[in-house]
Amino acid sequence: MNMAKEYLPMNKCMNKCMFNLDMCVPQLELPRVIIVGGGFAGIPLAKALKNKPVQLILLDKNNFHQFLPLLYQVATSGLEPDSIAFPLRKQFHDYENFIFRMAEIIRIIPEENKLETSIGAIAYDYLVLGTGSNTNFFGLKDVSLHANGMKTIQEALDLRSLILQNFEQAVSTCDLSERDALTNFMIVGGGPAGVETAGALAEFKKYILPKDYPELDPGLTKLYLLEAGKRLLSSMSEKASFNAYNELKRMGVQVRLQTGLQSYDGLQATTNTGESFNVRTLIWTAGVKGAVPKGIKESALARGNRILVDEYNRVKGYENIFAIGDVAAMISDKYPGGHPMVAQAAIQQGKQLGKNIMNLILKRKPLPFIYKDKGSLATIGKKRAVADLNKIKLSGFFAWLIWSLVHLITISGFRNKVMVTLDWTWSYLTYEKGNRLIIRKYNKKEK
Repeated sequence: MNMAKEYLPMNKCMNKCMFNLDMCVPQLELPRVIIVGGGFAGIPLAKALKNKPVQLILLDKNNFHQFLPLLYQVATSGLEPDSIAFPLRKQFHDYENFIFRMAEIIRIIPEENKLETSIGAIAYDYLVLGTGSNTNFFGLKDVSLHANGMKTIQEALDLRSLILQNFEQAVSTCDLSERDALTNFMIVGGGPAGVETAGALAEFKKYILPKDYPELDPGLTKLYLLEAGKRLLSSMSEKASFNAYNELKRMGVQVRLQTGLQSYDGLQATTNTGESFNVRTLIWTAGVKGAVPKGIKESALARGNRILVDEYNRVKGYENIFAIGDVAAMISDKYPGGHPMVAQAAIQQGKQLGKNIMNLILKRKPLPFIYKDKGSLATIGKKRAVADLNKIKLSGFFAWLIWSLVHLITISGFRNKVMVTLDWTWSYLTYEKGNRLIIRKYNKKEK
C-alpha cells in the first residue's frame, strides 16, 4: 500500500486553501473517506479503518474529543474540563493513513461528491456524518435565550461560572427576593442528564455551600426538577424510575412530574400547571435534535431532525453518504424512533461501518447493523445509582460502582482515567469537589 504523502508547496497551499482544501492534503490513489465529527461514533470508525487502504480524513470543529456523559460534573465543579477531553491528533498520532483538520461544515454538495468547510472545499469518495446532536428547545424562543444547555465543555464551563457568580452575588445583596432567585436552581428534563445534574447540585448544596458560603442559609437554596412525563428516567425500568425519584426527594430535590416549562425570561420560570418560580439558573436537559449539515435533502430527515439511514447506515437517497450516532435514525419494528441516542449505540455503529466501508471497497456484501443493548445506567450522587442490565435491576452502591467503572473504561486516555479516578476518590473520602474558580466570567447576554 503506497501512502507517500505528496503535499503542495506551503506558499501555494496558503493561497489555495481558502478555496480548495484538496490542495492542502496528500494526494493519494486511494479511496478517500471523510468523517465529520470526532465523537463516540466517529472515533471507533476511524480506529476500524486504521492503516487500511483508504485515505482517512477527520473533520471536527474542536481539536479534542469530549466525554459528554460527565459534562454535568464539570458544570458542578466535580471535574476539571481537561479530565474529560482528549486531543484528537494524539488519539491517532500513529495512523499512517490519517489526517485531521479543525473545521466547521458549511454544506454538502452530493452531486459533486464535495464538502464545503470553513477552511475550504474537499472531495470525498465516502462521506460519514457523525455530527451528533444539539439542544432542542422545542420552539420555546425565550427559553433558548435564557436557559443553559449542557452539550459541550464550553457550555458546562459557562454553567459552572454562572452558578458560582450567582452565589457570590447572593452574599453581597440585601434584597431577599433577589438572593432567593440567585440561590435557586431549576433543571428541566428528567432523563439521565437531568437526574444526574440534580443529584450533583443537591450534594453541592449539602457539602460545599455551608463551607464556601457560610453567610447563606443552605435551607434557602431550592432545587427543582421538572419532567413533562409521568416518571423520571423514562428510557429505563419503572424500578429505576421509582428509586431515582425517592433518592432525589430524600436529597431535597423538589421533583415535579407531568410538569412542563412554558416560559422563562431569565428571572421567572412559568410551567403548564400555572406555577411560577424565581430562578436565575435554569438548566435545560429536556431534549436534543440531530445536528444535520446543510445539503441533505428534507426527505432524508426523520423525527427529531435525525437522518434516515438503512440497515448499513447509508443515508436515504444517497449511495456514498453515511450517518452514525445521534444524528442517524435507523427505523425498525424494534426501534420505531431509531436507536437510542446513547454512546454505546454510536460506538457500535462506528465499528460496524468501518467494516462495511472496507466491504464496499473490496466489492463484498456489507453486513446489517444489529444493536446490542448492554443496559442503562444513571447516578444520583455519591454511592447512589440505578442500573438496568437487561434482566438485572440494581440500585444503590453496587449500581454506582458499576456506573463508575463503565465510565472510567470509556474515557479516552490513560492520564484522563487516572485524573478522574483521583478526583472521584478524593470526593468519595472527603465530600470535597474540585477548585471552584471563576476563570472566565459568564454573561448570559453573550448567548
